[in-house]
Amino acid sequence: MNKFLLALPLIAAAPLLAHEGSHAMPAGAPPMAKTIDMAKITGGNYAVESTHALIGWRVNHFGFNDYFGIFGSPTGTLMLNKADPAKSSVTIDIPINGLVTASEKLTEHMKTKDFLNVEANPSAKFVSTMVMVNGQTAMIHGNLTILGVTKPVVLDAKLSGAGTNMFNKKETIGFHAKTTINRADWGMSYGVPAISNAVELDISVAFEKAA
Repeated sequence: MNKFLLALPLIAAAPLLAHEGSHAMPAGAPPMAKTIDMAKITGGNYAVESTHALIGWRVNHFGFNDYFGIFGSPTGTLMLNKADPAKSSVTIDIPINGLVTASEKLTEHMKTKDFLNVEANPSAKFVSTMVMVNGQTAMIHGNLTILGVTKPVVLDAKLSGAGTNMFNKKETIGFHAKTTINRADWGMSYGVPAISNAVELDISVAFEKAA
């Protein structure tokens, strides 16, 4: 279960990908930008665009194959210091009680005390402590709290897009990030080592500029 926190093209993602509203392209909409114009990014406070943000996890099951699932609808903030990017900060709250997998039976098991214990701990949280920027990539150091246990993690992040959302006209910045954690460090040792202790996390999130 330790490949479990922040997301991408995962099989069970379909119900979380629907937008709250029409996706019809507006007339005359420009094609999606292939390059990121850093000059157009402004500093300030941003909020997670929860509808399309995903946090995926992957674990190995019995040494036979990998299994994966997702958490959707995270919330959080980004404070972007453009003059000194290292002074930027990010927080992400993950509603782990909204876990989605391809198996209803497995989903329910993972919500029990064997794994996520969502009744007592319905959410997880990441809070950055240091940001090391290198061009359009960054190593984001922070604390991850799961099951009431807080441990340090490092996210390998990359700027994936920036510009104005053509639907709501909000300034938006997108990131992909990855990390691997050992779930037993957070008290999730059920099934180890038959179910891998290492959990790969894949995070895809966009932030919208606060009004």
